[in-house]
Amino acid sequence: MPCTAVDSTFQVLLCSLGDANLYSTAQTPELLWFAVQSNGERPEMNVLTKQVVLGAAGMLILQLAVVASAQEAAPSAVSAPGSSAPPTGKLAAAESSQSQDRTGTVSSISGAITQPGKAGGMGDPAFGGERHPLYRLSKSDTVDLNFTFSPDFNQTLTVQPDGFVVLKGAGVLLAEGLTVPQMQQAVTYAYRGFLHEPEVTVTLKDFDKPYFLASGEVGRPGKYELRGDLTVNEAVAIAGGFTQQARHSQVVLFRRISAYVAESHVLDLKKMLDSRDLREDLHLQPGDFIFVPQSRISKIRKYVPTNSMSWYMNPLQF
Repeated sequence: MPCTAVDSTFQVLLCSLGDANLYSTAQTPELLWFAVQSNGERPEMNVLTKQVVLGAAGMLILQLAVVASAQEAAPSAVSAPGSSAPPTGKLAAAESSQSQDRTGTVSSISGAITQPGKAGGMGDPAFGGERHPLYRLSKSDTVDLNFTFSPDFNQTLTVQPDGFVVLKGAGVLLAEGLTVPQMQQAVTYAYRGFLHEPEVTVTLKDFDKPYFLASGEVGRPGKYELRGDLTVNEAVAIAGGFTQQARHSQVVLFRRISAYVAESHVLDLKKMLDSRDLREDLHLQPGDFIFVPQSRISKIRKYVPTNSMSWYMNPLQF
């Protein structure tokens, strides 16, 4: 039966201590030489042999301990690269998630381009603005409902002053503030209880036309339809132009952003006309309100005699 180095070492020790033959138990050339030398009967040689054997055995045991420790350290060193694998996996997962985020962002942008009612991330959420807003129903608007497979339910609805409409056989529905696609979805859901997959088309028949308001020192203050693309100067001209008391340099344009937020722009129309440069002339949007203030001289003119002031001041200069 084969034996290990440790077993051989113990055999050498036992044989040497028992005065047996060392030839068969010597495992190294050094031990074999000392066994030959100690085969005699001199006691000092036997003592020397025992010391050499004990020293060799200690060295073998020390070498075995070093080898064993090296073998234990080797698996941990091999497993060390594996421990760095999870960060690599995390890095790969992060990169894949970033690529997915970029893909999702591109797809969301492309989807927003095809949807006219979305701002596509370019609007200001604080003001609730939309780049291409759809028309929303308001009071007195009229819509036609046409059912493809159930023409008996075709009807014409008018938004009541409270914002509701009355559906034939389906109760009331809040329509104010809805777009036409939203109105179509709401009507489809309302008739789903007794119609199998109703297919309905909503058509805006009559609505509040786009308009702008002109007030202040203009010839004909009032509400005007906004037809086509108009600027502030063109709107003032439609409203009758400036009066003699108008302050051309501080015309105010009010534009409502939401139900509770409005922005204002102060325009110097006098400078635009004098310089013949209309690049700063803003384009109107539905619902814009133009206000032309009164000039300072016209405010005090009624307290000063006209004859004494006509030689020195011309109100059109202000």
